[in-house]
Amino acid sequence: MKLRSPGLSMVAVVGLLALPACKKEEAPAPVAEAPSRATPPTQQPLPPAAGAGAGEGAAVAPAPAGNGVVKGSVSFTGTAPVMADLAPSVDPACDGRPEKEQSVLVKDGKLKNVLVRVRGTVAGAPAAPSTPVVVDQSKCTYVPRVQGAMAGQQVVFKNSDGTLHNVRGVVGTKPVFNVAQPPSGAPVQKPLPADAEVLRLKCDVHPWMTAYVVSNANPYFATTGDDGTFTLTGLPAGTYTVEAWHETLGTKTAEVTVKDGAPADASFTFAATDAPAKP
Repeated sequence: MKLRSPGLSMVAVVGLLALPACKKEEAPAPVAEAPSRATPPTQQPLPPAAGAGAGEGAAVAPAPAGNGVVKGSVSFTGTAPVMADLAPSVDPACDGRPEKEQSVLVKDGKLKNVLVRVRGTVAGAPAAPSTPVVVDQSKCTYVPRVQGAMAGQQVVFKNSDGTLHNVRGVVGTKPVFNVAQPPSGAPVQKPLPADAEVLRLKCDVHPWMTAYVVSNANPYFATTGDDGTFTLTGLPAGTYTVEAWHETLGTKTAEVTVKDGAPADASFTFAATDAPAKP
């Protein structure tokens, strides 16, 4: 037979008697409300995402669901439109910015800043990463100009310039948010719109600044660089609709069959006569 210590029993009794009194003095904890995805929350300055440096926009890619690869390039036929000169700026923080409009950039017949993505849901695809995508403001330019994100991801805005910027998010003609960022100010995080795919960014202080974040239902997307090439990795075997999206030239699509261990090719061609994309 085990004997209980009287001292311990008395401590337990005193603790039980004191418990209601402690609860009576506590202030009730406020009930946290889940933020609405349709209405952006109040501006919340946050530290930059781990591993994200100046000018880095793409979030850490989630683990792939398969071994399939789609690769290719985006071309431009005909004479590329002449980009207009940007208005002069007296802001020294803008020194080194591009001197011309950046909407259609063609080099050796290849088109830059085209978002190539797999449309629709993909069975077994990873969920949206918790790491946000990043848009930096450097030399009075949004960096990157075009990038993809998974639906449900957040986007972080950084100001690496020694001057005031504001980030105005627009879907079509509807304003979504407008945040001011002082010189070299703290990063600000916002949710991507739940009811739209294309988020356009503008700066009212420097009106030439424009960027786009395109939401996608899966993680299979990439943006073309100067050479117009792209690579989509980690796709499960199957047949997919692959879309090439450009901010002013519209979209092109192709049906692509992906097999494990055998990269599939996809190519897209735009021209100056293509219909403009919806803003």
